[in-house]
Amino acid sequence: MVRGARPWGIAALLALMLHTVSAFAQTGNAGTADAPAVLIADNVQVTRDRVLTASGNVEAFQGTTRLTAQKISYDQATGKLIILGPITIKDGTGVTVLASQAELSDDLQNGLLTGARMVLNDQLQLAAVQINRVGGRYTQLYKSAVTSCRICESDPTPPLWQIRAKRVIHDREEQQLYFDEAQLRVRGVPILYLPRLRLPDPTLKRTSGFLIPSIKSSSELGTGIKIPYFIRLGDHRDLTLTPYLSSSTQTLEFRYRQVFAKGRVEFASAITDDNLEPGNGRGYLFGAGEFNLRRNFVLQFDVELTSDDAYLKDYSYSEKDRLDSELRISRTLRNEYIRLSYINFKSLRDDEDNDTLPNNVIDALYERRFFPSLLGGEFRLVAAAHSHFRKSRVDMDINLDGIADGRDAMRLNIEADWIKSFQLGGLQIETRLGLAADAMNIEQDSSFNNTDSGFAPRAGVIVRYPLVRYGTMINQVIEPVVQISWVGGDELAVPNEESTRVEFDEGNLLSLSRFPARDLRERGWSLAHGARWSGDTRDSWSANVTLGQVLRDSAQLGFSETSGLATMQSDFLFAGQLKFNGGLAVSGRTLVDERFDVSKAELRGDWSNQDVDLGGSYIWVSDDETENPLSPISELILDGGYKIDRFWRANLDLRYDLERGRAANAGAGLIYSNECATIAMTINRRYTSSTSVEPSTNLGFTVSLRGFSANTERHKSARSCGKQAK
Repeated sequence: MVRGARPWGIAALLALMLHTVSAFAQTGNAGTADAPAVLIADNVQVTRDRVLTASGNVEAFQGTTRLTAQKISYDQATGKLIILGPITIKDGTGVTVLASQAELSDDLQNGLLTGARMVLNDQLQLAAVQINRVGGRYTQLYKSAVTSCRICESDPTPPLWQIRAKRVIHDREEQQLYFDEAQLRVRGVPILYLPRLRLPDPTLKRTSGFLIPSIKSSSELGTGIKIPYFIRLGDHRDLTLTPYLSSSTQTLEFRYRQVFAKGRVEFASAITDDNLEPGNGRGYLFGAGEFNLRRNFVLQFDVELTSDDAYLKDYSYSEKDRLDSELRISRTLRNEYIRLSYINFKSLRDDEDNDTLPNNVIDALYERRFFPSLLGGEFRLVAAAHSHFRKSRVDMDINLDGIADGRDAMRLNIEADWIKSFQLGGLQIETRLGLAADAMNIEQDSSFNNTDSGFAPRAGVIVRYPLVRYGTMINQVIEPVVQISWVGGDELAVPNEESTRVEFDEGNLLSLSRFPARDLRERGWSLAHGARWSGDTRDSWSANVTLGQVLRDSAQLGFSETSGLATMQSDFLFAGQLKFNGGLAVSGRTLVDERFDVSKAELRGDWSNQDVDLGGSYIWVSDDETENPLSPISELILDGGYKIDRFWRANLDLRYDLERGRAANAGAGLIYSNECATIAMTINRRYTSSTSVEPSTNLGFTVSLRGFSANTERHKSARSCGKQAK
């Protein structure tokens, strides 16, 4: 064996070998030619007529490039490089060339490989009777078969799919594959013939061309096909056009994306002419963007527009029944937060009138923290402004929903709080002193004065006493907690505009006000008490439970019956979570009064392992029309997936209305995926109906062939050779 031999021709030989790889790959490595070369073989000879021959277990290295063969011969006089195989050439970037024999010219612009196979990006295989190198740029494959499926030499079964072609030309500069007289075969059976076909190779990140089509069947729109076409507009932007054609619709979908130096935008849209609303143009536009501005400010926007209430659900673009378009500028620092936003709401619900809804909202918020060295603790300053407007100009309740049809509201809130924590033995104590100033203006409502304002001084003390126990089987922490608080001042003579839905949970048990917005505040004395228990084992499970209640000196106006906070003595709050290391997790929350009546309850369970991914939720809300006109609510939601085997997976989702005894939505899917293809079949049924939306059933079918896109996910679910293949 000769190692590291460097007679006059070896360096030249290795340089030629490197260029050979570049010739048959899509990209060359410019820095490789300058790397040191190494040749290893059982025998290396240089004849008098200047012929270099390396034979026997030949290996040649230069940079990331590696060549293995049985024999290499280079004739300097004729300029011919002959390599006898089996030949393997790898360039270190996922490109591999396999051949039985190769003969190349001395400039490597032309050459021939016989019994050859080229593998691109470790996934796409191109087998051919012979491969020709032409002009230093193009590689021609004759009588070729192309597939990304694993080929088993011992198994004569054809791959799941392959493209047979009389000739395939690989343009390494453009990173494109051109097919002449192409046949798409499934399990060896021809199903599609194309005289000409162009596809990107796996190393191309982005290029214009057709994407994977999909078939969609709807009870309302019939059976149709979507054929997306991707347009590369540059390195940082693109456009996708997707015609959707069926017997009942002609739709063109758009998707535009662009990345900037300090931001990005994305828009999705569609325009439609269909039989559901003949003669009326239909469509939608969704968009979002984010830009980084100077001084750490961030500008964000999102747009949600649709032509009519039913369009999004008719075409399954979105299940949203309320649209919100927002323009926001914000800044988040360690001790400061600034936000200014404008939001426009539009309801798609049949029972809501957009003219009487507060669909134009302006919000401003400033928060700042200080840490005074003299007093210690933390000082918080908050300034908030809010306004919302209705389109209606009527100052009375014409539609009998309890709200003046044209009511507009504006408010200003300024809050200052000093918070200090300290420890007294095992007791953890937190004190809070603060003052809030509120002003609110009501327009176009004859039931209220235009303006009201006031001050709300406040104070609170929280005392905790955590108890910790470390055991041989379980570690436990029990933490009793009590909060005594007072909020002074008189309640403003203003309506409840923003705090109509209150959630009493672990997060606001110790809050001075449990209203979700600053238009209303809790007043008077209150005592919040509760306890939290948590436990865990090292290798089995962990759990936590929270209990709590709020006691007041007087009933608080503004809370609904189902909030659990409407009386002097609130409902009992029970919340907890249990997790097992095996993948099972359960969490829940409920409100129970002194008669053990449940006003709200929610339960969530999840179980996941290598084969199963299952989740379910149950929601119960008792009758309370002030909070929800559709109450009571009793709803079950299920979603999950099951891995049938290493190739097949089934998905299921269901939303069932237990109160009305009917399903709202149900869907199922079946997915086959291996190393070379993904096939997805879906069915979805919407049972609900309204004046604008009818119940419908949608079917979907998509087929994706791997290997013709960049960064294709490599699945472990690959075909096995040998006994497992049968």
